[in-house]
Amino acid sequence: MTKENLSDIKNNIRHMIHAKDVSFQYIKHDEDGNPVGTVTAVDGVDMTINKGEFIAILGHNGSGKSTLAKHFNALLYPSKGSVLVDGMDTNDDDNIWDIRQKAGMVFQNPDNQIIGQIVEEDVGFGPENMGVPTDEIWERVNESLKTVGMYEYRKASPNHLSGGQKQRVSIAGVIAMHPECIIMDEPTAMLDPSGRKEVIRAARALNDVEQITVILITHYMEEVVYADKIFVMDKGQVVMSGTPREIFAQVDKLKELRLDVPQVTLLADNLRKKGLDLPECILTREELVEALTKLKQNSLD
Repeated sequence: MTKENLSDIKNNIRHMIHAKDVSFQYIKHDEDGNPVGTVTAVDGVDMTINKGEFIAILGHNGSGKSTLAKHFNALLYPSKGSVLVDGMDTNDDDNIWDIRQKAGMVFQNPDNQIIGQIVEEDVGFGPENMGVPTDEIWERVNESLKTVGMYEYRKASPNHLSGGQKQRVSIAGVIAMHPECIIMDEPTAMLDPSGRKEVIRAARALNDVEQITVILITHYMEEVVYADKIFVMDKGQVVMSGTPREIFAQVDKLKELRLDVPQVTLLADNLRKKGLDLPECILTREELVEALTKLKQNSLD
């Protein structure tokens, strides 16, 4: 076995997602349903996501980020290129079941994923379909609900829950299938600020405590400041990648891409442009307070 082969094997063990030159086209139809051409939604994307990482994919509407995300658990297949999920090629039909157990998906609207009349029944639906023994199903249900902080609502009707609580139940339903990766496609888009915080807190706990790979698709900048790495998409391509600090340091470039930056980052950037000696790319309120306090102390010395 060559050194290159050994390297490939090691990388496959380490990589959760490996996208190589991925393009995806869909057929555009007119009002009568007649095909009138094709649209390229994803255009030559290369992306590697390692196991245990918290990854964020940003982009304005129509940038291709959600289309790309659906390739990560074989809901869509590349028109060109390949996607490997834990070393399994999504283009191979024999891998589909294993891939979808390995990488679970949480969508925008929790009402589209919740089908049970009682919370615990809904969370147990996935493992039951997988043929998990009954005793183990209930263990998984309880474990998953505790993980997202919804155990006390296990006997409740989903209809009586808030949007954030429903989304946490959706996440618990995916966790109960014991995936190694959870792809969250704009999971907070329909929630109020309180609900968004609940869901992002649950996502961070899954990554920090359970070591689950999390891929977060979003357009809310504040949600991604704790990510390990950010990919920014525009016109179906990855146009920026780096740590949150590296990405949000480029305020003007993000504005060109019609993207915001966290409010505290924008405030610090404006203060720096007005002459305050602040560090580049402050990401959190705590960092800004610390920097301003230090600045004040230095001025008094």
